[in-house]
Amino acid sequence: MKPLNKILVEKDTSFNPIWIMRQAGRYLPEFRKIRKENPNFINLCLNENLSSEITLQPLRRFDLDAAIIFSDILMLPYGIGQKVEFEKNFGPRLGELNLNQIAKIDEVDFVEKVHRVYKIMKKVSLDDVLKNKNMIGFVGAPWTLLVYMINQHSPKKKLKKDFFDDKFLINRILLIIEKFLKIHIKNQIDNGANVIQIFDSWAGLLELKDLPNYIYTPTLNLVNYVKSLNVPVICFPREIKNYKEFCEIVKPDAISIDYNQSPKEIVRNIKIPVQGGLDPKVLLTDYENLKKEAIKYLEIFKDHPYIFNLGHGVLPETEPMMVENLVKIVKDF
Repeated sequence: MKPLNKILVEKDTSFNPIWIMRQAGRYLPEFRKIRKENPNFINLCLNENLSSEITLQPLRRFDLDAAIIFSDILMLPYGIGQKVEFEKNFGPRLGELNLNQIAKIDEVDFVEKVHRVYKIMKKVSLDDVLKNKNMIGFVGAPWTLLVYMINQHSPKKKLKKDFFDDKFLINRILLIIEKFLKIHIKNQIDNGANVIQIFDSWAGLLELKDLPNYIYTPTLNLVNYVKSLNVPVICFPREIKNYKEFCEIVKPDAISIDYNQSPKEIVRNIKIPVQGGLDPKVLLTDYENLKKEAIKYLEIFKDHPYIFNLGHGVLPETEPMMVENLVKIVKDF
């Protein structure tokens, strides 16, 4: 059984596998070299040779237990015809949302636009580097994709004033998102993904009263769908106001926590396997502090099924040596 499955399926507490969000990324010089020569981010994600190479880069350097496909949650709006661009020092910028246009898109159109993602997944999953390791596929949660599609860029701390004005539009888009997320997930699994992670980057923007409509129900539908395909699913509802309630309602196989959560509180309140939590900024400090903070998480979760990870993506200014140190600390624990 693959390392993550031992935690997610068997609830093993005898060891802690490790992978790192954004492990294939800007902190690696070999990634920066490729990125410099390929400024169009979407094209890079769809380049079979380069994207598979980027996915494997961190596994060649570090003893990680899983690869996560080098792609982006915004492949979904891109695949259904919304313009998606990534601007330097700004991030994603999406085009105007045309509901009539995206309502006409069918499965064939969508797969035709993003099929290279699945070819990349297949290529990586067959690589010798992945022997006895997991291949993680991923999607954005319906709420987070809705935010990007209507807001047209990262909301940072708040949404557009009129975001909730058109409830009809919101409900139509959520249905369309759910339909294509299921297609996207199924194709990733068919091409080698043996774990799915659902990223809800903007879960923290919602008040408690709005969680059932925009997070619990749409995410539960997806989680049930992934489970029906006999693949474990991890949810990362970043900064959500109630992790415990999320777990009880949505019932993922594991919950990934952000670095603002108290690990002691999480281990008290959460019954399912847990992933992550370490503040990525700890990797910008020194070895002693890194060891102290990493062991704190390992000690707190020592009797709980736990996958080591960060509470958000690794920062671009991180020294690769610190990632190597972290992996060794976790493996030696």
